[in-house]
Amino acid sequence: MTIQTPSGSTPFPRIGDTIRQLRHGRGISLRRLAEQLSVSPATLSAIENGHTGVSAVRVARIAELLDVPVERIFTTTTTAAGGSVPTAPDRSATEVADAAGRRPGQDVRTSAGVFPGVGDWRQYGPLVLDPALAAALSAFVDYGYHGSTMRTIAGRAGLSVSGLYHYYESKYEMLVALLDLTMQDLDARMRAARSEGVDPVARVALLVECLALFHSHRRETAFLGASEMRSLQPEERARLAAIRRDQQQMLDDEVAAAVAAGQLRARAPKDAARAVVTMCTAIVQWYRPDGPTSPEELALRYVDFALDLLGRSGSGVG
Repeated sequence: MTIQTPSGSTPFPRIGDTIRQLRHGRGISLRRLAEQLSVSPATLSAIENGHTGVSAVRVARIAELLDVPVERIFTTTTTAAGGSVPTAPDRSATEVADAAGRRPGQDVRTSAGVFPGVGDWRQYGPLVLDPALAAALSAFVDYGYHGSTMRTIAGRAGLSVSGLYHYYESKYEMLVALLDLTMQDLDARMRAARSEGVDPVARVALLVECLALFHSHRRETAFLGASEMRSLQPEERARLAAIRRDQQQMLDDEVAAAVAAGQLRARAPKDAARAVVTMCTAIVQWYRPDGPTSPEELALRYVDFALDLLGRSGSGVG
């Protein structure tokens, strides 16, 4: 995977300020809004302070809870007197507002990174991360979360330790930000892939293709998602585990529907679906981009493997 860091400041540095201003204006406590978002107060505080990214989907949910249009989150700027005035959103902010509405083909951009929108689930460009997150990902993959230090991450980012703290207050915040990006990226891609299927077995094939592409193109972030969930505190672990269960459920449901329709003949559909997902997630353990097989070739092979394992009918799947 190629990681790029933005040359300028992080996108939308005032989103967190706007969320805080709107929350205060409505008399809503940080803890209450965090509970409504199903995140920890620490995570919401990091969002408001600009230390971690916020997904377009979450921006839409925040706007709903604060009873404002999504665009309002992107249209506040700070005046010289310290107040705030509405201003017309720039093109990038408008793009994110559109992404919050899940417009096909639109990128989702956060202050932490960028990943393709739901219309481009087969496309993988470089993953753009801020300097701190790019360095943290590199360190976590090489040394593990517990084996990495703020000093190691700062060195890889070309920052002083104090400079690193300007981005994030702890390596734990960086881990949560990376895992959030990973799970949101995969979730958006899987839902987009599933939506293209015309029947259950076609949707099974598309979901498997999506999983195989993700775990080869995004090996580093996928590896982190598989290996470091154990390092999360209970609230974050429960929240991200719920997303993972929903992703598994997508395939479970389509396999069950295909069996019911006579398109697949798996004797234990739920167990078979879990075996397929495990097969795909294991790609990160061995796949190398400089090897003889491209992610796209690998994904097609894995679709065949999965459909054979699930007992496809003689008609086959195109």
